Amino acid sequence: MAEQSRTEQRITGYAEALLSVATNEHHLSEVADELFRFARVLEGSDELRDKLSDPHLPAARRQQIVEDLLAGKATDVTTALVSMVVGVGRARDLPAIIDRFVELTARQGQRSVAEVRSAIELTEDQRSRLAEALSSAIGGAVEVKVIVDPSVLGGIVTQIGDTVIDGSVRHRLSQLRETI
Repeated sequence: MAEQSRTEQRITGYAEALLSVATNEHHLSEVADELFRFARVLEGSDELRDKLSDPHLPAARRQQIVEDLLAGKATDVTTALVSMVVGVGRARDLPAIIDRFVELTARQGQRSVAEVRSAIELTEDQRSRLAEALSSAIGGAVEVKVIVDPSVLGGIVTQIGDTVIDGSVRHRLSQLRETI
């Protein structure tokens, strides 16, 4: 129990540090989006997660992997933040740190975070309309974070806190099978 508490405190401490830097650099929204996407990539790749957390690789080499991976795809602030966390040996905690960071960012803006899984990238218009619909449904501001997930097939799966709204083709096909 005490170890879990220390881990949670460490994760929150890193998340607060990331929030402070991103806020001071005036790139909070962009950094939050880039970090969120990086966390999903890291969660989906055992090979990348293993490389970035390999204690036998020098910290500078692990940081170079991050910099090469994010070059031209993320702001310098995002790259520096991920590199810093990886450099201090916390790559395994990175998805949890980033999730806490996103949570703190949303709370700071008095918004909820909606994690949306879609087979394709959503346009800005689609994101905006989805955020409006979700905001009216839950009675508060919602920030939409999209994860492209081909297994969804079509439609979207949305999670806000513990609530999941499954509007995917896969879910509809499953319901149809049960009905037949």
